[in-house]
Amino acid sequence: MVVLHRVRVFLLLFFVCGSLRDALSFYLPGLAPVSFCEKDASGKDSDVPDCKSVIELFVNRLDSVESVLPYEYTAFDFCADHAEKRPSENLGQVLFGERIEPSPYKFYFKINEECKSVCIKPYNTEKSEDKAKLDFFKKGMLLNYQHHWIIDNMPVTWCYDVEDNQKFCNPGFPVGCYITETGRAKDACVVNADFNDKDTFYIFNHMDITIFYHVVENEAAGARLVAAKLEPKSFKHSNVEKPDCTGPPMSLSNKFTGEIKIPYTYSVKFVEDKTIRWASRWDYILESMPHTNIQWFSIMNSLVIVLFLSGMVAMIMLRTLHKDIARYNQMDSVEDAQEEFGWKLVHGDVFRPPRKGMLLSVFLGSGTQISIMTFVTLFFACLGFLSPANRGALMTCAVVLWVLLGTPAGYVAARYYKSFGGEKWKTNVLLTAFLCPGVVFADFFVMNLILWGEGSSAAMPFGTLVAILALWFCISVPLTFVGAYFGFKKSGIEHPVRTNQIPRQIPEQSFYTKPLPGIIMGGILPFGCIFIQLFFILNSIWSHQMYYMFGFLFLVFIILVITCSEATILLCYFHLCAEDYHWQWRSFLTSGFTAVYFLVYAIHYFFSKLQISGLASTVLYFGYTMIMALIFFLFTGTIGFFACFWFVTKIYSVVKVD
Repeated sequence: MVVLHRVRVFLLLFFVCGSLRDALSFYLPGLAPVSFCEKDASGKDSDVPDCKSVIELFVNRLDSVESVLPYEYTAFDFCADHAEKRPSENLGQVLFGERIEPSPYKFYFKINEECKSVCIKPYNTEKSEDKAKLDFFKKGMLLNYQHHWIIDNMPVTWCYDVEDNQKFCNPGFPVGCYITETGRAKDACVVNADFNDKDTFYIFNHMDITIFYHVVENEAAGARLVAAKLEPKSFKHSNVEKPDCTGPPMSLSNKFTGEIKIPYTYSVKFVEDKTIRWASRWDYILESMPHTNIQWFSIMNSLVIVLFLSGMVAMIMLRTLHKDIARYNQMDSVEDAQEEFGWKLVHGDVFRPPRKGMLLSVFLGSGTQISIMTFVTLFFACLGFLSPANRGALMTCAVVLWVLLGTPAGYVAARYYKSFGGEKWKTNVLLTAFLCPGVVFADFFVMNLILWGEGSSAAMPFGTLVAILALWFCISVPLTFVGAYFGFKKSGIEHPVRTNQIPRQIPEQSFYTKPLPGIIMGGILPFGCIFIQLFFILNSIWSHQMYYMFGFLFLVFIILVITCSEATILLCYFHLCAEDYHWQWRSFLTSGFTAVYFLVYAIHYFFSKLQISGLASTVLYFGYTMIMALIFFLFTGTIGFFACFWFVTKIYSVVKVD
């Protein structure tokens, strides 16, 4: 019955999260639709209130799957619009290295343009500045750096056919491509048979843009944009001053010297599409994401396996414990008690304070902070509040929550440190406020220095760095002190049994009940329920793919918590039966070892899935991975400790102790 009830609960959660994701996956909150109208006969903007005629195109950073270093749009010397003011960015966008800028590409609604010139970029390799710009541009094409353009807060996509007649819509498109010295076409050069000169770069200097719109009926005047697609092309115009978008492709030999002019042009046309609604205009991008169907079936498979496995573990534990407790409570004499063995014999030592209780309490405080932050962030994401359309909202939400959750961190650390018999409360408060956040910030600062040195757009500006420190020192730290004050003021945690003055000697342990084998085995089951989802999360981070299935991720989060809890409780029970009462650190490390498997998987992912090259990118990858592993270690370890603490308190409170 327990298993069936749990399965029903999780299936209900699954369908609720799935339906909420489908129903509320659009622009909640604060992202209202924008209506567009044709400009009037005089050439001015439309007179209709709240209806725009000009469609602005914004450009974002350029990134590559072969490098961790993103760069600003202007770093590649493309056509820029310096007159317009840059839109403001939130904290999450800055942390992710997004740098949105205005562009000279501007269109009027329902006015088609053909081969319109944007700008001409002249270069002379005899000038050191021009040569440096061309070399950097070549490097960008060699590493397949991709543009990211935005129209009406929606990515401009490049849609092309892949295997099995499927169409993939990429929210980025390349700046150019390269034909190697052996004549092999790299990356996007395979799309055009005219790209055939060896050791030559081909520049995508013309964009065919198609904007799809949907006329709003019975709601408001004007139309709403529902899709923006483009096709990058390359033209070496016969007359760069009057481009005609014909002729051979725009090529640049790797050994080129002299003068060259690169003209940039575009064509735009408007197409009405009555099938796409504004609220579902992201669907065509998300539905074409690679491996989406595989993800659905794989997660369902893992979900069912983990649910039934967890149910079996819970059932075994309940039946075994029930017999143990009944047997212990039926013992009538001291002689019977002396003949017994198992977890009851260590009742006088099971709540003995652990070694390094200060460090354990600090880890528990930080882990509590991370756990609550993760739960709340994923819950809001599951409801659709942190959709891809709301740029940077996910990271902003996580950082703000972490800052505001200093109070639970201080309270938990102080409360458990006091129960461990600790008296250095000042040290405990300071370590809770500064140890784990300090390690993360130090790693992040070193990574930021590398990004600064490489001139990457992901380098956090000095002002933002000061703002992060201000949030930490002026909000998070005082809140941690407040939580610690209440934690120390409250009376210590009352244990159901007294602790003996003299520690009990632990008998010789078998191989499987020794600390290290148990810790290594304990992390396998939790990692097994997340590694499929982990693949898609790493893809979204390092391969720049959109991640949007937060309903599934929230469900996997719940499954991970339950699996960590049950695996730790199971091993804790075995160790107590073997009369080993050092369960505090072991419970933390048993669940926390899942982070080691995460680290090993990240290393495997780096060498098997990514094409990252260069020392700086490699150091950045492993630097950021270490931050993620530390956060994951604190989170899973805290879950394991709390589960084991509840279990130990529960079983020793229901047996009679003489």
